[in-house]
Amino acid sequence: MNAQQEELRDRAIIKIAAHLPDLIVYGNISPKRPSVDYFDGVLMFVDISGFTAMTEKFSTAMYMDRGAEQLVEILNCYISAIVEKVLIYGGDILKFAGDALLAMWKVERKQLKNIITVVIKCSLEIHGLFETQESEEGLDIQVKIGLAAGHISMLVFGDETRSYFLVMGQTVDDVRRAQNMAQMNDVILSPNCWQLCDRSMIEIERIPDQRAVKVNFLKPPPAFNFDEFFTKCMTFMDYYPSGDDKNLLRLACMLESDPHLELSLQKYVMESIWKQIDDRQLLGYLSELRPVTIVFVNLMFKDQNKAEVIGSAIQDACMHITSVLKVFRGQINKVFMFDKGCSFLCVFGFPGEKAQDEVTHALESAVDIFDFCSQVHKIHTVSIGVASGIVFCGIVGHTVRHEYTVIGQKVNIAARMMMSYPGIVTCDSVTYNGSNLPAYFFKELPKKVMKGVGDSGPYYQCLGLKEKVMFGMAYLICKRNEGYPLLGREKEIKYFRCIMEEFLMSNCSRVLMYEGLSGYGKSQILMEIKYLAQGENHRTVAIALTKISFCETFYTIQIFMASVLGLDTCKHYKERQSNLQNKVKTLLDEKFYCLLNDIFHVQFPISREISRMSTLRKQKQLEALFMKILEQTVKEEKIIFIIDEAQFVDSTSWAFIEKLIRNVPIFIIMSLAPFLGNPCAAAHAILKNRNTTYVTLGAVQPKDIHNKVCLDLNVSSIPKELDLYLVEGSCGIPYYCEELLKNLDHHNVFIFQQMEPEEKTNMTWNNLTQLFFPYSPTENFTKPTEELKTFTFPNEEGIKAVCNLVSGVRLKNLSPPASLKEISLVQLDSMSLSHQMLVRCAAIIGLTFTTELLFEILPCWNMKMMIHALARLVESNVFDCFRSGKDLRMALKQNVASFKVHYRSLSLKPSEGTAQGETEELHELESEVIECHIIRFCKPVMQKTASELWLKDQKKAMHLKCARFLEENAHKCDYCRNGDFIPYHHFMVNIRLNTLDMDTIRKMAKSCGFKAEEEIAISKTEFPKKSELFLENISPEQIREKILNFFDIMITKMRTSEDDIIPLESCQCEEILEIVILPLAYHFLALGENNKALYYFLEIASAYLILGDNYMAYCYLNEGERLLKILKKEKSWNQTFESATFYSLKGEVCFNMGQMVLAKKMLRKALKLLNRIFPHSLISVFLHTHVEKNRHSHYLSQQAQENAPPGKKRLAQLYRQTTCFSLLWQIYSLNYFFHYKYYGRLAAMMQVNTALETQNDFQIIKAYLDYSLYHHLDGCQDVWFKYEVLAMEQIFDIPLKGEGIEIVAYVADTLSYIKLLMGHLDLAIELGFRACKIRAQLWNPNKYYTVLCRLSKSLFLKCRYKQLIQVLGWLWDLSVEEEHIISRAFFYFVCLDIMLYSGFVYRPFEECLDFIAQNEDNEILKFQSGLLLGLYSSVAIWYGRLQDWDNFHVFFNRAKHLVPRRTPTVLYCQGISRYMEGQVLHLQKQIEEQTQNAQENGVEMLKNLENLAAQNTTGPVFYPRLYHLMAYVCLLMGDGHDCDFFLNTALQLSETQGNVLEQCWLNMSKERWYSNSELTGTHWLQIVHSLPSWDGILSGKVNIQDVQKNKFLMRVNILDNPF
Repeated sequence: MNAQQEELRDRAIIKIAAHLPDLIVYGNISPKRPSVDYFDGVLMFVDISGFTAMTEKFSTAMYMDRGAEQLVEILNCYISAIVEKVLIYGGDILKFAGDALLAMWKVERKQLKNIITVVIKCSLEIHGLFETQESEEGLDIQVKIGLAAGHISMLVFGDETRSYFLVMGQTVDDVRRAQNMAQMNDVILSPNCWQLCDRSMIEIERIPDQRAVKVNFLKPPPAFNFDEFFTKCMTFMDYYPSGDDKNLLRLACMLESDPHLELSLQKYVMESIWKQIDDRQLLGYLSELRPVTIVFVNLMFKDQNKAEVIGSAIQDACMHITSVLKVFRGQINKVFMFDKGCSFLCVFGFPGEKAQDEVTHALESAVDIFDFCSQVHKIHTVSIGVASGIVFCGIVGHTVRHEYTVIGQKVNIAARMMMSYPGIVTCDSVTYNGSNLPAYFFKELPKKVMKGVGDSGPYYQCLGLKEKVMFGMAYLICKRNEGYPLLGREKEIKYFRCIMEEFLMSNCSRVLMYEGLSGYGKSQILMEIKYLAQGENHRTVAIALTKISFCETFYTIQIFMASVLGLDTCKHYKERQSNLQNKVKTLLDEKFYCLLNDIFHVQFPISREISRMSTLRKQKQLEALFMKILEQTVKEEKIIFIIDEAQFVDSTSWAFIEKLIRNVPIFIIMSLAPFLGNPCAAAHAILKNRNTTYVTLGAVQPKDIHNKVCLDLNVSSIPKELDLYLVEGSCGIPYYCEELLKNLDHHNVFIFQQMEPEEKTNMTWNNLTQLFFPYSPTENFTKPTEELKTFTFPNEEGIKAVCNLVSGVRLKNLSPPASLKEISLVQLDSMSLSHQMLVRCAAIIGLTFTTELLFEILPCWNMKMMIHALARLVESNVFDCFRSGKDLRMALKQNVASFKVHYRSLSLKPSEGTAQGETEELHELESEVIECHIIRFCKPVMQKTASELWLKDQKKAMHLKCARFLEENAHKCDYCRNGDFIPYHHFMVNIRLNTLDMDTIRKMAKSCGFKAEEEIAISKTEFPKKSELFLENISPEQIREKILNFFDIMITKMRTSEDDIIPLESCQCEEILEIVILPLAYHFLALGENNKALYYFLEIASAYLILGDNYMAYCYLNEGERLLKILKKEKSWNQTFESATFYSLKGEVCFNMGQMVLAKKMLRKALKLLNRIFPHSLISVFLHTHVEKNRHSHYLSQQAQENAPPGKKRLAQLYRQTTCFSLLWQIYSLNYFFHYKYYGRLAAMMQVNTALETQNDFQIIKAYLDYSLYHHLDGCQDVWFKYEVLAMEQIFDIPLKGEGIEIVAYVADTLSYIKLLMGHLDLAIELGFRACKIRAQLWNPNKYYTVLCRLSKSLFLKCRYKQLIQVLGWLWDLSVEEEHIISRAFFYFVCLDIMLYSGFVYRPFEECLDFIAQNEDNEILKFQSGLLLGLYSSVAIWYGRLQDWDNFHVFFNRAKHLVPRRTPTVLYCQGISRYMEGQVLHLQKQIEEQTQNAQENGVEMLKNLENLAAQNTTGPVFYPRLYHLMAYVCLLMGDGHDCDFFLNTALQLSETQGNVLEQCWLNMSKERWYSNSELTGTHWLQIVHSLPSWDGILSGKVNIQDVQKNKFLMRVNILDNPF
């Protein structure tokens, strides 16, 4: 039975019949058109109010997760209930009219009395369905019913491809009037229905002044049996299910296949519907909230109730309407006939039918239809309403009877305009603005109150679309705002300036053409050019064309010549005529004046010669005259002719322009959209002309989008999230950016507030990024670039405003604005169905996807088909393809700029074999797609639009497919040994979709040679035994040699070993993160799997921390926090480990950002959740320390024994704990208070013990080296030496493969870092070069750059310049090849150091400054506070030495804001030492100027320097510089004794460390400070001008010894010291 029902449901004829009433399905309709039929019956008109408001609510929804499908569910929940009732009671649904329906009971006249009783019973039951019910969206649904009975006429009309039917007559008019009288839950009987019914059965209520009556209830006699009565009545209904079919709602559900009938019925259904039925698509496929243009046409007749009289008129009108709509891809959706005439509901933009210039086409069609129908005999009045906007388009009704309809406010507006403004074509303001037609095509209408329509703006009458010569009104009117710069178009304006200069200096024509798609700002460029072109001795004429201009012969030249002749200012034709006579009297015989009549609307007498001329000859005469006029004009003043929208230049005008540029020196500037087909011959000749410059406009750059948004919002900065959303969403297209901003403003997501000083902001996680940029209010904000500063405006109080987002706004989930969605739908509907399917599938995956995943989810495609389709879509700029994630990231940083197209060169190429050439190009594209496995949507709005087209269940199934495919690769890359980014994460949380039972896993593992966990526990490798390399009495020098030899051996093995020691490819984690894990998290979000999504968001945050991108880690932790709050409300969810991981990652982010108080709080919370309490009180610290010491001794003594390793879940916890402890000891070491060292020591010991418990070599070695570093900085030599030796003993026995090689590299890195920090520069360099060699072979950019940075610092201090420059070269290559911003920033930091302290130039100061200006807003750099602190401070020092105090303060203040972000890193220590040097320079200025607080500042500065030197995390390598600065401060303040002490201490330390750079500077300072010679303020300026370049030193032209003397000597004269 089920199979039979399935087969029935699948029959095409049954699906088509569901769209039609029984009247048509079973009607014996004449093939003649029009044809008329007559019968009797009862009509029910049901109006359901509330749906339009609901549609409006959904159409303006902010997010994409509420759309058409939800609306369909709600609509059909109500309408299907009504349909079911009507069908049960024997009715036939004639039509669905949006949210209303018309039903009929067709019977003989003598049966009307009883059938009316049945229909009243049905009506009352329908009301019973909704008396207490309210929709789930909180909208009040009201049902009003009107009934009428009597004679009914049916008119069928159309042609051989499409048929329509109407019911008409007095009964139809009566039912409409009855429904109009009804209030909520009323049933109204028309007068005739009341006359025909059984009055004894009905209790009614009279309506004042009306013959119609209101039904209260049925009052049958006591013995009345309604069921028997109803059964008897139904015997008179021809197609009511009975017998075996009595359980069916509708007999048409059982139709047998009949090709002839199917073809006949198909004509009554829209083509797009029956095509979907043929393709076996789901009913909901075409249901969407969609931007369309509604054209409502109403025809009023003199005698409209007589079908036989008006049938032919309706037929003629219908045929013309169909033919007009077909041209522009419009369709008739419904035809109605009520008391106010025959109405055609026409729609432009149905699914699959969206076209460009839809609004213009709709108006053009409306005018055409109006003109034709106004001439049709018997049509009395034609009224048309046109409205544009989002409406619901979809299937409404019941599964057995439904129709495709449109519902929405715009449908109502079009209908109300049509009836309120009879006899004209009207449109709403959206249509008026969207038509891009001149204002003179329209006339604003007086406002009228229209039922059910709020204030939707002004209404306009469309006067016609035939272009008229409205002199002075066709000029370029795009507004130019003096205070609003043309952003991002400097290159385009430069083209104009150069060509303008050439034109003014030469005597030949120039043509400049700007080609660009709509929205690229072509009109704005021309407006700017018009402004710039103003000047003496030349005249500018600027015009803007429209689509209509193209159809008017010679229109462009007509407008141009009117301006040249000065006719545009004339108010009357006589004035024009007089002007023309004066201009042409010397050029034209008077008898030829009448040639100008038509073109300039004048009335010269028509001569006999002209009356005999052919049209062609007249045209030639006119062109010759215009040419003479222009030749004469350019002798007096040169002409610049500007044409906007030049693609609408007519062919005759093109021909004239082509002749013009050959004969008259003129400068023509055009903007145009790409030609849809081949341009005409004249236009093509202009393109090829040697004096034509053709510029294809590119998108504006991200920085210009930032600036535009700040200007548009009138704020000094915007949130980073908003910046990224607009840059990505706009794709650099100004119009897209404006529409996105309008959409956000419409949804009230902006908050404007005053910029608060940093001191006033309380630090929390949520505002963490709000304190990270000194002159933009927040790091989470972006500011306009320097060139925009003159255009930003403060508010009325003079305080800068900033823009923020309302809490909880998810920009990624926002639905695109209707205007942009429409553009995407046009492009989507122009594709083939297969290409549409591919785009829609890709949209589900996300903005970026891989070909492998796309192939996985495409239904029934083969690889060849997919590659071919992708190549086509890449060709049409729907997709871009990339070979790697790095290529993608580089492409996203900069949009494609404008470029010249050399048509002359292209035209010289052979044109033969074009088809073959296209095929070859396509093959090349296919090859490229195969190579480039990463694909991305060119425009995010296309991805969002296509994604919204899916049904909910379909979308969920696709997301599930994607998730299943992606999770197989959701881990680290092969290089990083495929683990979780959070170690052992998946052992703690069960998130897998693709699960296998344990027996299957064990069998698979054994077949591959793996051992079970129990076996592993027994055969686990033991702790490495103590190496015999380090004997008891071995000296430090011997240990040093052994360590260096060990690394040398390792490097040799890596180079020569035949084993696979080195991974075959570099780290791919960043690519996996972006194309696998990130999409996977969002797929799980879409599936509602919040626990799985949280798991992957934590993985993402951890991955970004590993990759060094704190900003992205912060962003995704915020995503995770949102999910964590949701999950905590669910009682079933209990994941302490996830919460602990979340807080530990938060702590890591805070630590990296220098927010140590917040980091400490987060890390403590994480440890608590991991069952490791870190003590708060000092007593507790001592107790814990005692316990940990015992544990430590125990672990060390047990190393030689065989112990079972911890389980995977325990390891996950231990790894988290070691991370927390490692950060905690560094945080405590930063504190100046003495007792905090106990906390730090405990944290360091707890890290070691936890690492020992893991029994993992890498964790143990890391902990040993951290513990060694802690005691190094604390000055405990015995301890640090012991643990350094322990770490080396551990590494000597590790196999050099897999993790082993990574451990070797890590130890080399870390030891070189420790030795640098401690001032052992020679050893640091030795280890650094070895670490460099290891990292170079392993090639992990994020680790390689740290080695290079540390090595360059050691070499710099040792003054080993050749090696330093070599290392800097490697650093530069890395920064270029990998687009590694930190490497490049450090490179320029060292370049500044070289200029400031080494006495030569490697890269000029201007280049360094330019780098800072361009990249200081980079989110990765902004989160590396130490590096930015160093860069700003170095620039401040440069300006301070030059006595340029204004610039000094700019950069010094920027650095000052970064000082509180203390991190225990070399970068921060370098930065803070530079900052203190800047402070010292400023103190020197204060003392010289005898500033009031100079002495107090000096004392405070000395204290700060002493604290910095005493701080545990400040390595001894920085002491010589700090003591040098202390000495100078003491000297400035007249304290010679302390000055000597600090100076000698610094010299002694420099000598011990081998710090040649500082030692040389100290000796020069000592010599200068105690000599009698004075330094002038220009001393450093002289040095700066004579600084040699590195190339000069390398070539031997400059002696390196002389370079050493190029030091800045701090000026002081003790004898004159004011203190």
